Formats: sequence, structure tokens, C-alpha cells
Amino acid sequence: MREITVAIDVMGGDHGPHVTIPAAIKCLARNDNLNIILVGPQDAIEAELKARHGQVGPRLRVRHASEVVAMDESPALALRNKKDSSMRVATDLVKSGEADACVSAGNTGALMATARFVLKTLPGIDRPAIATFMPSLKGPVLMLDLGANVDCTAEHLLQFALMGSMLAAVVNHKDRPTVGLLNIGEEEIKGNEVVKQAAELIRASHLINFYGNVEGDDIYKGTVEVVVCDGFVGNVALKSSEGIAKLIGTLLRQEFRRNLLTKLAGLIAWPVMNAFKRQLDPRRYNGATLLGLRGVVIKSHGGADHFAFEHAIEAAAEEVTGNVLKRISEQLHQLSPGEQA
Repeated sequence: MREITVAIDVMGGDHGPHVTIPAAIKCLARNDNLNIILVGPQDAIEAELKARHGQVGPRLRVRHASEVVAMDESPALALRNKKDSSMRVATDLVKSGEADACVSAGNTGALMATARFVLKTLPGIDRPAIATFMPSLKGPVLMLDLGANVDCTAEHLLQFALMGSMLAAVVNHKDRPTVGLLNIGEEEIKGNEVVKQAAELIRASHLINFYGNVEGDDIYKGTVEVVVCDGFVGNVALKSSEGIAKLIGTLLRQEFRRNLLTKLAGLIAWPVMNAFKRQLDPRRYNGATLLGLRGVVIKSHGGADHFAFEHAIEAAAEEVTGNVLKRISEQLHQLSPGEQA
């Protein structure tokens, strides 16, 4: 198995080195072919390593970066003024080929702006999309875009469908995953003009196994393996899902703690509830890829703990191992002249 090097923006997210470094070390322990470059202020990284984890091993290197992009910082200002930020240096390592991928839990807008400026988009791709896997009754479902592109054309949605199909094929080990277009109804007459035109384009493409229109509940039924939408709709759907998951968890805890009888029932039901929690644990799905760039960039949730951040690192490694970028490029070359136009 080929060796993979992942650059990590150590300072990104709400917890910084206290989460990113332990997660990196645990991933190294599980994956013999993995190398990691910790990017950030050298003194902060070395202090964390010394306090918790000992010396840097041969598969764990440190790259100094003197600046940090704040979570609420303007993407444009971060791109213009912080060229030695941990986020920028990690992305530059992918550009130079020293790293195969980078992972950051930092400012989403700044990461997207930086990655797009440094790496550029793949030939034939106008805009990168944020893509991540969601839980369903039939296994993980890939959904994109989740917020990178609020306004999309039909052609953009066609590109998302193509890229999503390739990523899902790698992760789910399936040659032709089914693709659905998120809409307000399954009928072809439903939706706005952009969605209707996108459905025609995707249906006409010989490279995409198009199921047709799907609705919001189809995401969790597992009706299709890839769900395509614009970033406005996708982000609302994602945040709504996170809110519902928190609501269910909170209500269950409240009910089980209501009195002695419900506490006893909760104790009896604990194994089942624990298994339920593991299946829906959002930390297991952490790590959204900025799909469509000339390099692998993974965005971790800003509030991720070390367990969630480990999944983001492993998502980066899996995307590199599966040659997702190469497969997307090859598929784009196979588009007919009409589809390319």
C-alpha cells in the first residue's frame, strides 16, 4: 500500500492543538502507511507534543506557520493578509506535492477561498462543492453541495452529480452509485427551472446513474447513494438534520431521567440506546471534502473532538488512496461535446 502524507492545520477549530495533535497521533498508530505534517506555530506544537505525547517520530513532522486564521475572520482578508497562516501553509504543501491532502477544522469560508486560490479547480469544473456523507437506513449517503455555492446553474449541478458519483464509488466500493436530485417532489414537473434543467442534463449523461428527483426524507431512507443540490438547500438540510439529532437525544435523556421508574427503564434500554447513538453519531461522519479542486482538502467540523477529527484525517487518506481526483478528471474527459458545453 502506497504511503500517504496528510498536512494538518493544527490551529483550526475551536480546540486547536489539544484536539488535532492527539487525533493525528492516534491515526498514525492505526495506519502504517500514513505520514502527517503538523502545521502551525512550532512552539505551540512542540509544547503539546512534549506535554502529552513525547517526541516527534519519523512519520510525524512539524512545519512552522507564524499566523492563525480566526474562525470569524473575513475569508478575503485571510487570503490577502495571512500568507503564512497554518491553513495557507497546509494548502501550499498539497500544491507543492509534499503532502497528498490537507485537513483543517478552521474557518470554512477562508479554507474554501484559500484552497481555490492555491490549488485551482479541476479542468471542466467551474466551482468546488462541499460534500459529506450522511447516515441512512441503507448506509452512508453522499450529499453535495452543503454551502459552498448558494446560487447554482444547471451545469453546476451536473458537475456536482459527476463528482459526487466518483467519490461515492470510491468510498462505497460500487461502480455506478445511484444519483438523485433533491427537489420538492419526485415528479419531473416539480421544482424551479434550474432544477428541471439540471435533471435533463444529468439524465442525458451516460456517465451518471441517475435515479431522478428525490425528496428530503429520501436522504435518510437511502433511496439513492448520492444526493445533489445547491449549497443553500444543502446547508439548510444539513443544519436541520443536526438540530433534529440533538433534539431527539435531549428529549430521550429528559424522559429517562423523569422519575425512578423511567431511570430503571433507561438502564434496561441502555445497550439499545448506546447502539442507536453510535449509528447516528455525527462524529463518525465528520470530514467534508472540498470536491472539484486540484488537490484533496478536507474540512472538519470546527467543534470536533479528537474522535471526530480522526475520521476527517481518515477521510482524506481514503480519498487519496482511491485516486478520486484522477477518476473525476478521467470522467470529465469522457463527457460528450454537448455535455462539456
